[in-house]
Amino acid sequence: MQTHVPIQRALISVSNKLGLANFAQGLAAAGVKIYSTGGTRQFLEKEGVAVEDVSAYTGFPEMMEGRIKTLHPKIHGGILARHDRDDDRQSAAEHGIVTFELVVVNLYPFEETVARPEVADAEAIEQIDIGGPSLIRAAAKNHRFVAVATAPEQYAELLEQISATGGTTLPLRRKLATTAFLRTAHYDKAIAEYFLTTATTDAEFPPRLQLDLDRKKVLRYGENPHQRGALYSLAGCGDVNLVAAHQLHGKELSYNNLLDLDSALAIVRTMPGAGAVVIKHNNPCGAATAASLAVAMRRALDGDPVSAFGSVIGVNQPLDAATAEVFCEPDRFVEAIVAPSFEPDAVEILTTRPKWKANVRLMEVGPLEVERAAWQVRQIAGGMLVQAPDSADDPESEWKVVTEAQPNAEQMADLRLAWLLVRHVKSNAITIVKDGMLIGAGAGQMSRVDSVEIAVRKAGPRAVGAVLGSDAFFPFADSIPMAAGAGITAILQPGGSRRDEDVIAACNAHGLSMVFTGRRHFKH
Repeated sequence: MQTHVPIQRALISVSNKLGLANFAQGLAAAGVKIYSTGGTRQFLEKEGVAVEDVSAYTGFPEMMEGRIKTLHPKIHGGILARHDRDDDRQSAAEHGIVTFELVVVNLYPFEETVARPEVADAEAIEQIDIGGPSLIRAAAKNHRFVAVATAPEQYAELLEQISATGGTTLPLRRKLATTAFLRTAHYDKAIAEYFLTTATTDAEFPPRLQLDLDRKKVLRYGENPHQRGALYSLAGCGDVNLVAAHQLHGKELSYNNLLDLDSALAIVRTMPGAGAVVIKHNNPCGAATAASLAVAMRRALDGDPVSAFGSVIGVNQPLDAATAEVFCEPDRFVEAIVAPSFEPDAVEILTTRPKWKANVRLMEVGPLEVERAAWQVRQIAGGMLVQAPDSADDPESEWKVVTEAQPNAEQMADLRLAWLLVRHVKSNAITIVKDGMLIGAGAGQMSRVDSVEIAVRKAGPRAVGAVLGSDAFFPFADSIPMAAGAGITAILQPGGSRRDEDVIAACNAHGLSMVFTGRRHFKH
């Protein structure tokens, strides 16, 4: 098999001209003859690069406003010819076909075009590249003899190898071919999704869902050391997220760190004012809002200080020096912190003062105003479950007080926080909040009364005067006496049980106020 292929001719036809001038000049200096089309040819000529016009070579002019340029046997024959086949070489000679050992193509910006909300359908259609994918696929198929470049990031490695050896090696051509097929697959997926989005009117979910994932890194392991793990990024996701975050400090994130940080980010992006959350095993064990981030952070850590040890932290404002000082207090230890940004003084404190300074991961994600992705996808054996995220607002205009007692303004403020947090706790979920601070949570129990018991125990004496949020209705009234006995004064829940009247009667008997929201927030 031919491993090293000298580069005699290159065909260049690109939409993105980034880095092209230097690359083409380097090819010319290495003795490569360059063929090009329309706008690319004009660009290269302005840069002083000698170019052969494709139309002059094929004897066939560009037409139909550039729709027809490279779709010609003299082009594709030159790319697909197998250099070790006598019959291919004879056919090329009979028809005046020269071989191309390098094809440089990137595609019309279809994805960028359709991302504009005001784009017209006709404009989108014109950005569907035909010749480009054909050239890429032909060159990738014949990678034994042809190198194909589909992105400016590949120019440096190609030029280095061509300048040093006059050609390319098979490992490089194979690598470029792999990237090329991934690129055309992604491009076709984007076009198909556009048509599904604009043409499908009879179903909310498309008939076919394709996930386009790029491996970002191989992790040390998965949930446990004996499991292998990796992180992939979702193509086209413009949301603020952990995958695109900038790590300022600390050792590599683990699989579990990423899950916990994602949960922290989901919570703090919805918190009003200065907000902080403490995550342990993918559940909030502490959370608070306050007038300043430092106060919110200290109160969040104090919500359940035992569980907070070795936790993951999320904040919704730039992390300042005063907040960083909170982490330096005795018996504080955190694994990772996610924030919109970190002030330089805060980074200095966090990376020099605590005992765990060398390992703490600092993750900067940018402003949190961006909305979350449209779909959530979870794998089950044999397929995927797809749903919209549970991120919609719960308008208080739909809430209804169902008891004789009415919650006062302070209780309503705490009920709002309890309700904001409860959708992020594993069902059956219970949150207990007092003075803008999460003081107890019950998560993932098979019985709601068990979750109430755990949350009350976590809150302890602080439960006196606190409020309680439940992600779903109470199937029985048995949790109400327990909550009242702990000192809970108000409860927020969806309602909708066959025994709602029994639950309401129990609240009235104990002097508790209860609000129905009309919306459930299970998190399985």
